[in-house]
Amino acid sequence: MSNQILWDCHMHSSFSADSDTSMEDMIREAICRGLTGICFTEHLDPDYPPTPDNEIFELDLDGYRETLFRLREKYQEELQIHFGIELGLQPHLNSYFHKLLKTMPFDFVIGSSHIVHGYDPYYKEYFKGREESACYREYFESILENLHAFSEMDVYGHIDYIVRYGPNQNKYYTYERYQDILDEILRTVIARGRGIELNTGGFHYGLGEPNPCRAVIRRYRELGGEIITVGADAHGPEKIAYDFDKAAAILADCGFKYYTVFQNRKPEFVKL
Repeated sequence: MSNQILWDCHMHSSFSADSDTSMEDMIREAICRGLTGICFTEHLDPDYPPTPDNEIFELDLDGYRETLFRLREKYQEELQIHFGIELGLQPHLNSYFHKLLKTMPFDFVIGSSHIVHGYDPYYKEYFKGREESACYREYFESILENLHAFSEMDVYGHIDYIVRYGPNQNKYYTYERYQDILDEILRTVIARGRGIELNTGGFHYGLGEPNPCRAVIRRYRELGGEIITVGADAHGPEKIAYDFDKAAAILADCGFKYYTVFQNRKPEFVKL
C-alpha cells in the first residue's frame, strides 16, 4: 500500500504523569500494528502549575532511560525503538533544558507549549470569562516567546494544541484568522532549522483535523519547511498510529514526498 507511515514518533507510557500504560504494552501494540519503529516522547514539564485534579507532573528520567534501553534490546528484532522527550516549554526554563540536552542521549526532542503564562489550557480555568479568540492568540504568542528563549528542540509539537480544549474547539478557528502570528511562528521555526510535527491527536479529539490543521501544514511547506514528523500522541495502546492513513494523505496533499524520523538528533527522510 502506498502512502503508508510506519513510524509513530510521539507517544507516552506510564513514565508520563497522564498515562497508565506500561512501556512494554505500548511496544507490543506497535509490533501488532506492523510498525517499523516508534519513539517514546515522555513528558518533561518542570515548574508545572498546581492543577484542579492535583496531577503531579514528574518524570523519572533515569528510570525512563534504563527501561527504554532494556526493552529496546529485548525487541530489537521486531521494532526500532527511539529515545525521545517532550519538553514542556516555558521561557524561564531555557538554561535547564540546554543543560539537560547536553547530558541525555536523546534521539528526538519535541518542544511543546502546554503552559501559557502559568495556565494549562487543558483546564477550563484558562478560558473562564475570556474571549476564546484572545485565549488562542495568547497561546500562539507564547509559542513565539518560547522560540525566542529556546530553540534547541528538533520539532515544535502540536502547534495549535489549544483548539483541542477551547469552549468551541476548532469551530471558529481557522489558519486564516490567525495567519499573521502563525506565519511568524512557522518562519521562526524554519529560520532556526527546526521542524514541526503532524500530530493526529486532533483526530481522536474529534476535530476532524490534525494538530496543527492541514492549512498550517500546507503553509509550512509553502514557506520552505521540510522537516515534519508524524505522531499520534498516544497515551494508551488503542491510539498508536491513529489515523495515519489520513496523515499520509494530508502530507501528500500539502506537497510533502516524505516524513521525518530523528535518530541521534539527526533527521532521516522517509518516503511516503
